[in-house]
Amino acid sequence: MLLWVGLGNPESSMRRHRHNVGFMAVQAIAAKYGFTPWRNRFRGEVAEGRVGGQKVLALLPMTYMNRSGESVQEAAAFYKIAPEHITLFHDELDLAPGRLRVKRGGGAAGHNGLRSTDRMLGTPDYWRVRIGIGHPGHKDRVHGWVLGNFTDTDRQEWLDPLLDRMAGAAPFLAEGRADQFMTRVALPEGSKG
Repeated sequence: MLLWVGLGNPESSMRRHRHNVGFMAVQAIAAKYGFTPWRNRFRGEVAEGRVGGQKVLALLPMTYMNRSGESVQEAAAFYKIAPEHITLFHDELDLAPGRLRVKRGGGAAGHNGLRSTDRMLGTPDYWRVRIGIGHPGHKDRVHGWVLGNFTDTDRQEWLDPLLDRMAGAAPFLAEGRADQFMTRVALPEGSKG
């Protein structure tokens, strides 16, 4: 079983925040592949389904970003899921809006959800799908930026199409083909490949 975790904050008023793009990505994947209804478990919301022939447990921690690792650790321990079978989907300031990178391991780069997960799992050796939200230009504006809503223009021009492409390409990620996943997500609308 794979554990795919969307990072975000649980308040309904935060649903459209840039910091919640991880929630949005995992919800889009779960919807596309007809996962079970979401239910409360592991201090989060979980749904199960199959993507690319792989069984996937989708998790949205409801512990707030800076304690996300507690929920991740509980789910991973219950199902005995090793770090190399865990993927976190999260916002990334250092990538332009709509850009995406996948990597295994690495530092938290100031991201509280990653920092919490590193601490609770005892290792940073899990997969990360880094979803670009862009940088506001100055470090003093970062807090308001990540906790600000995506605009309607953002959603129409790049966010909704990106989430659709991520969901469509998810079988590559489930099969361990991260490069193909990134390539497919990067393809413009209507491209073959």
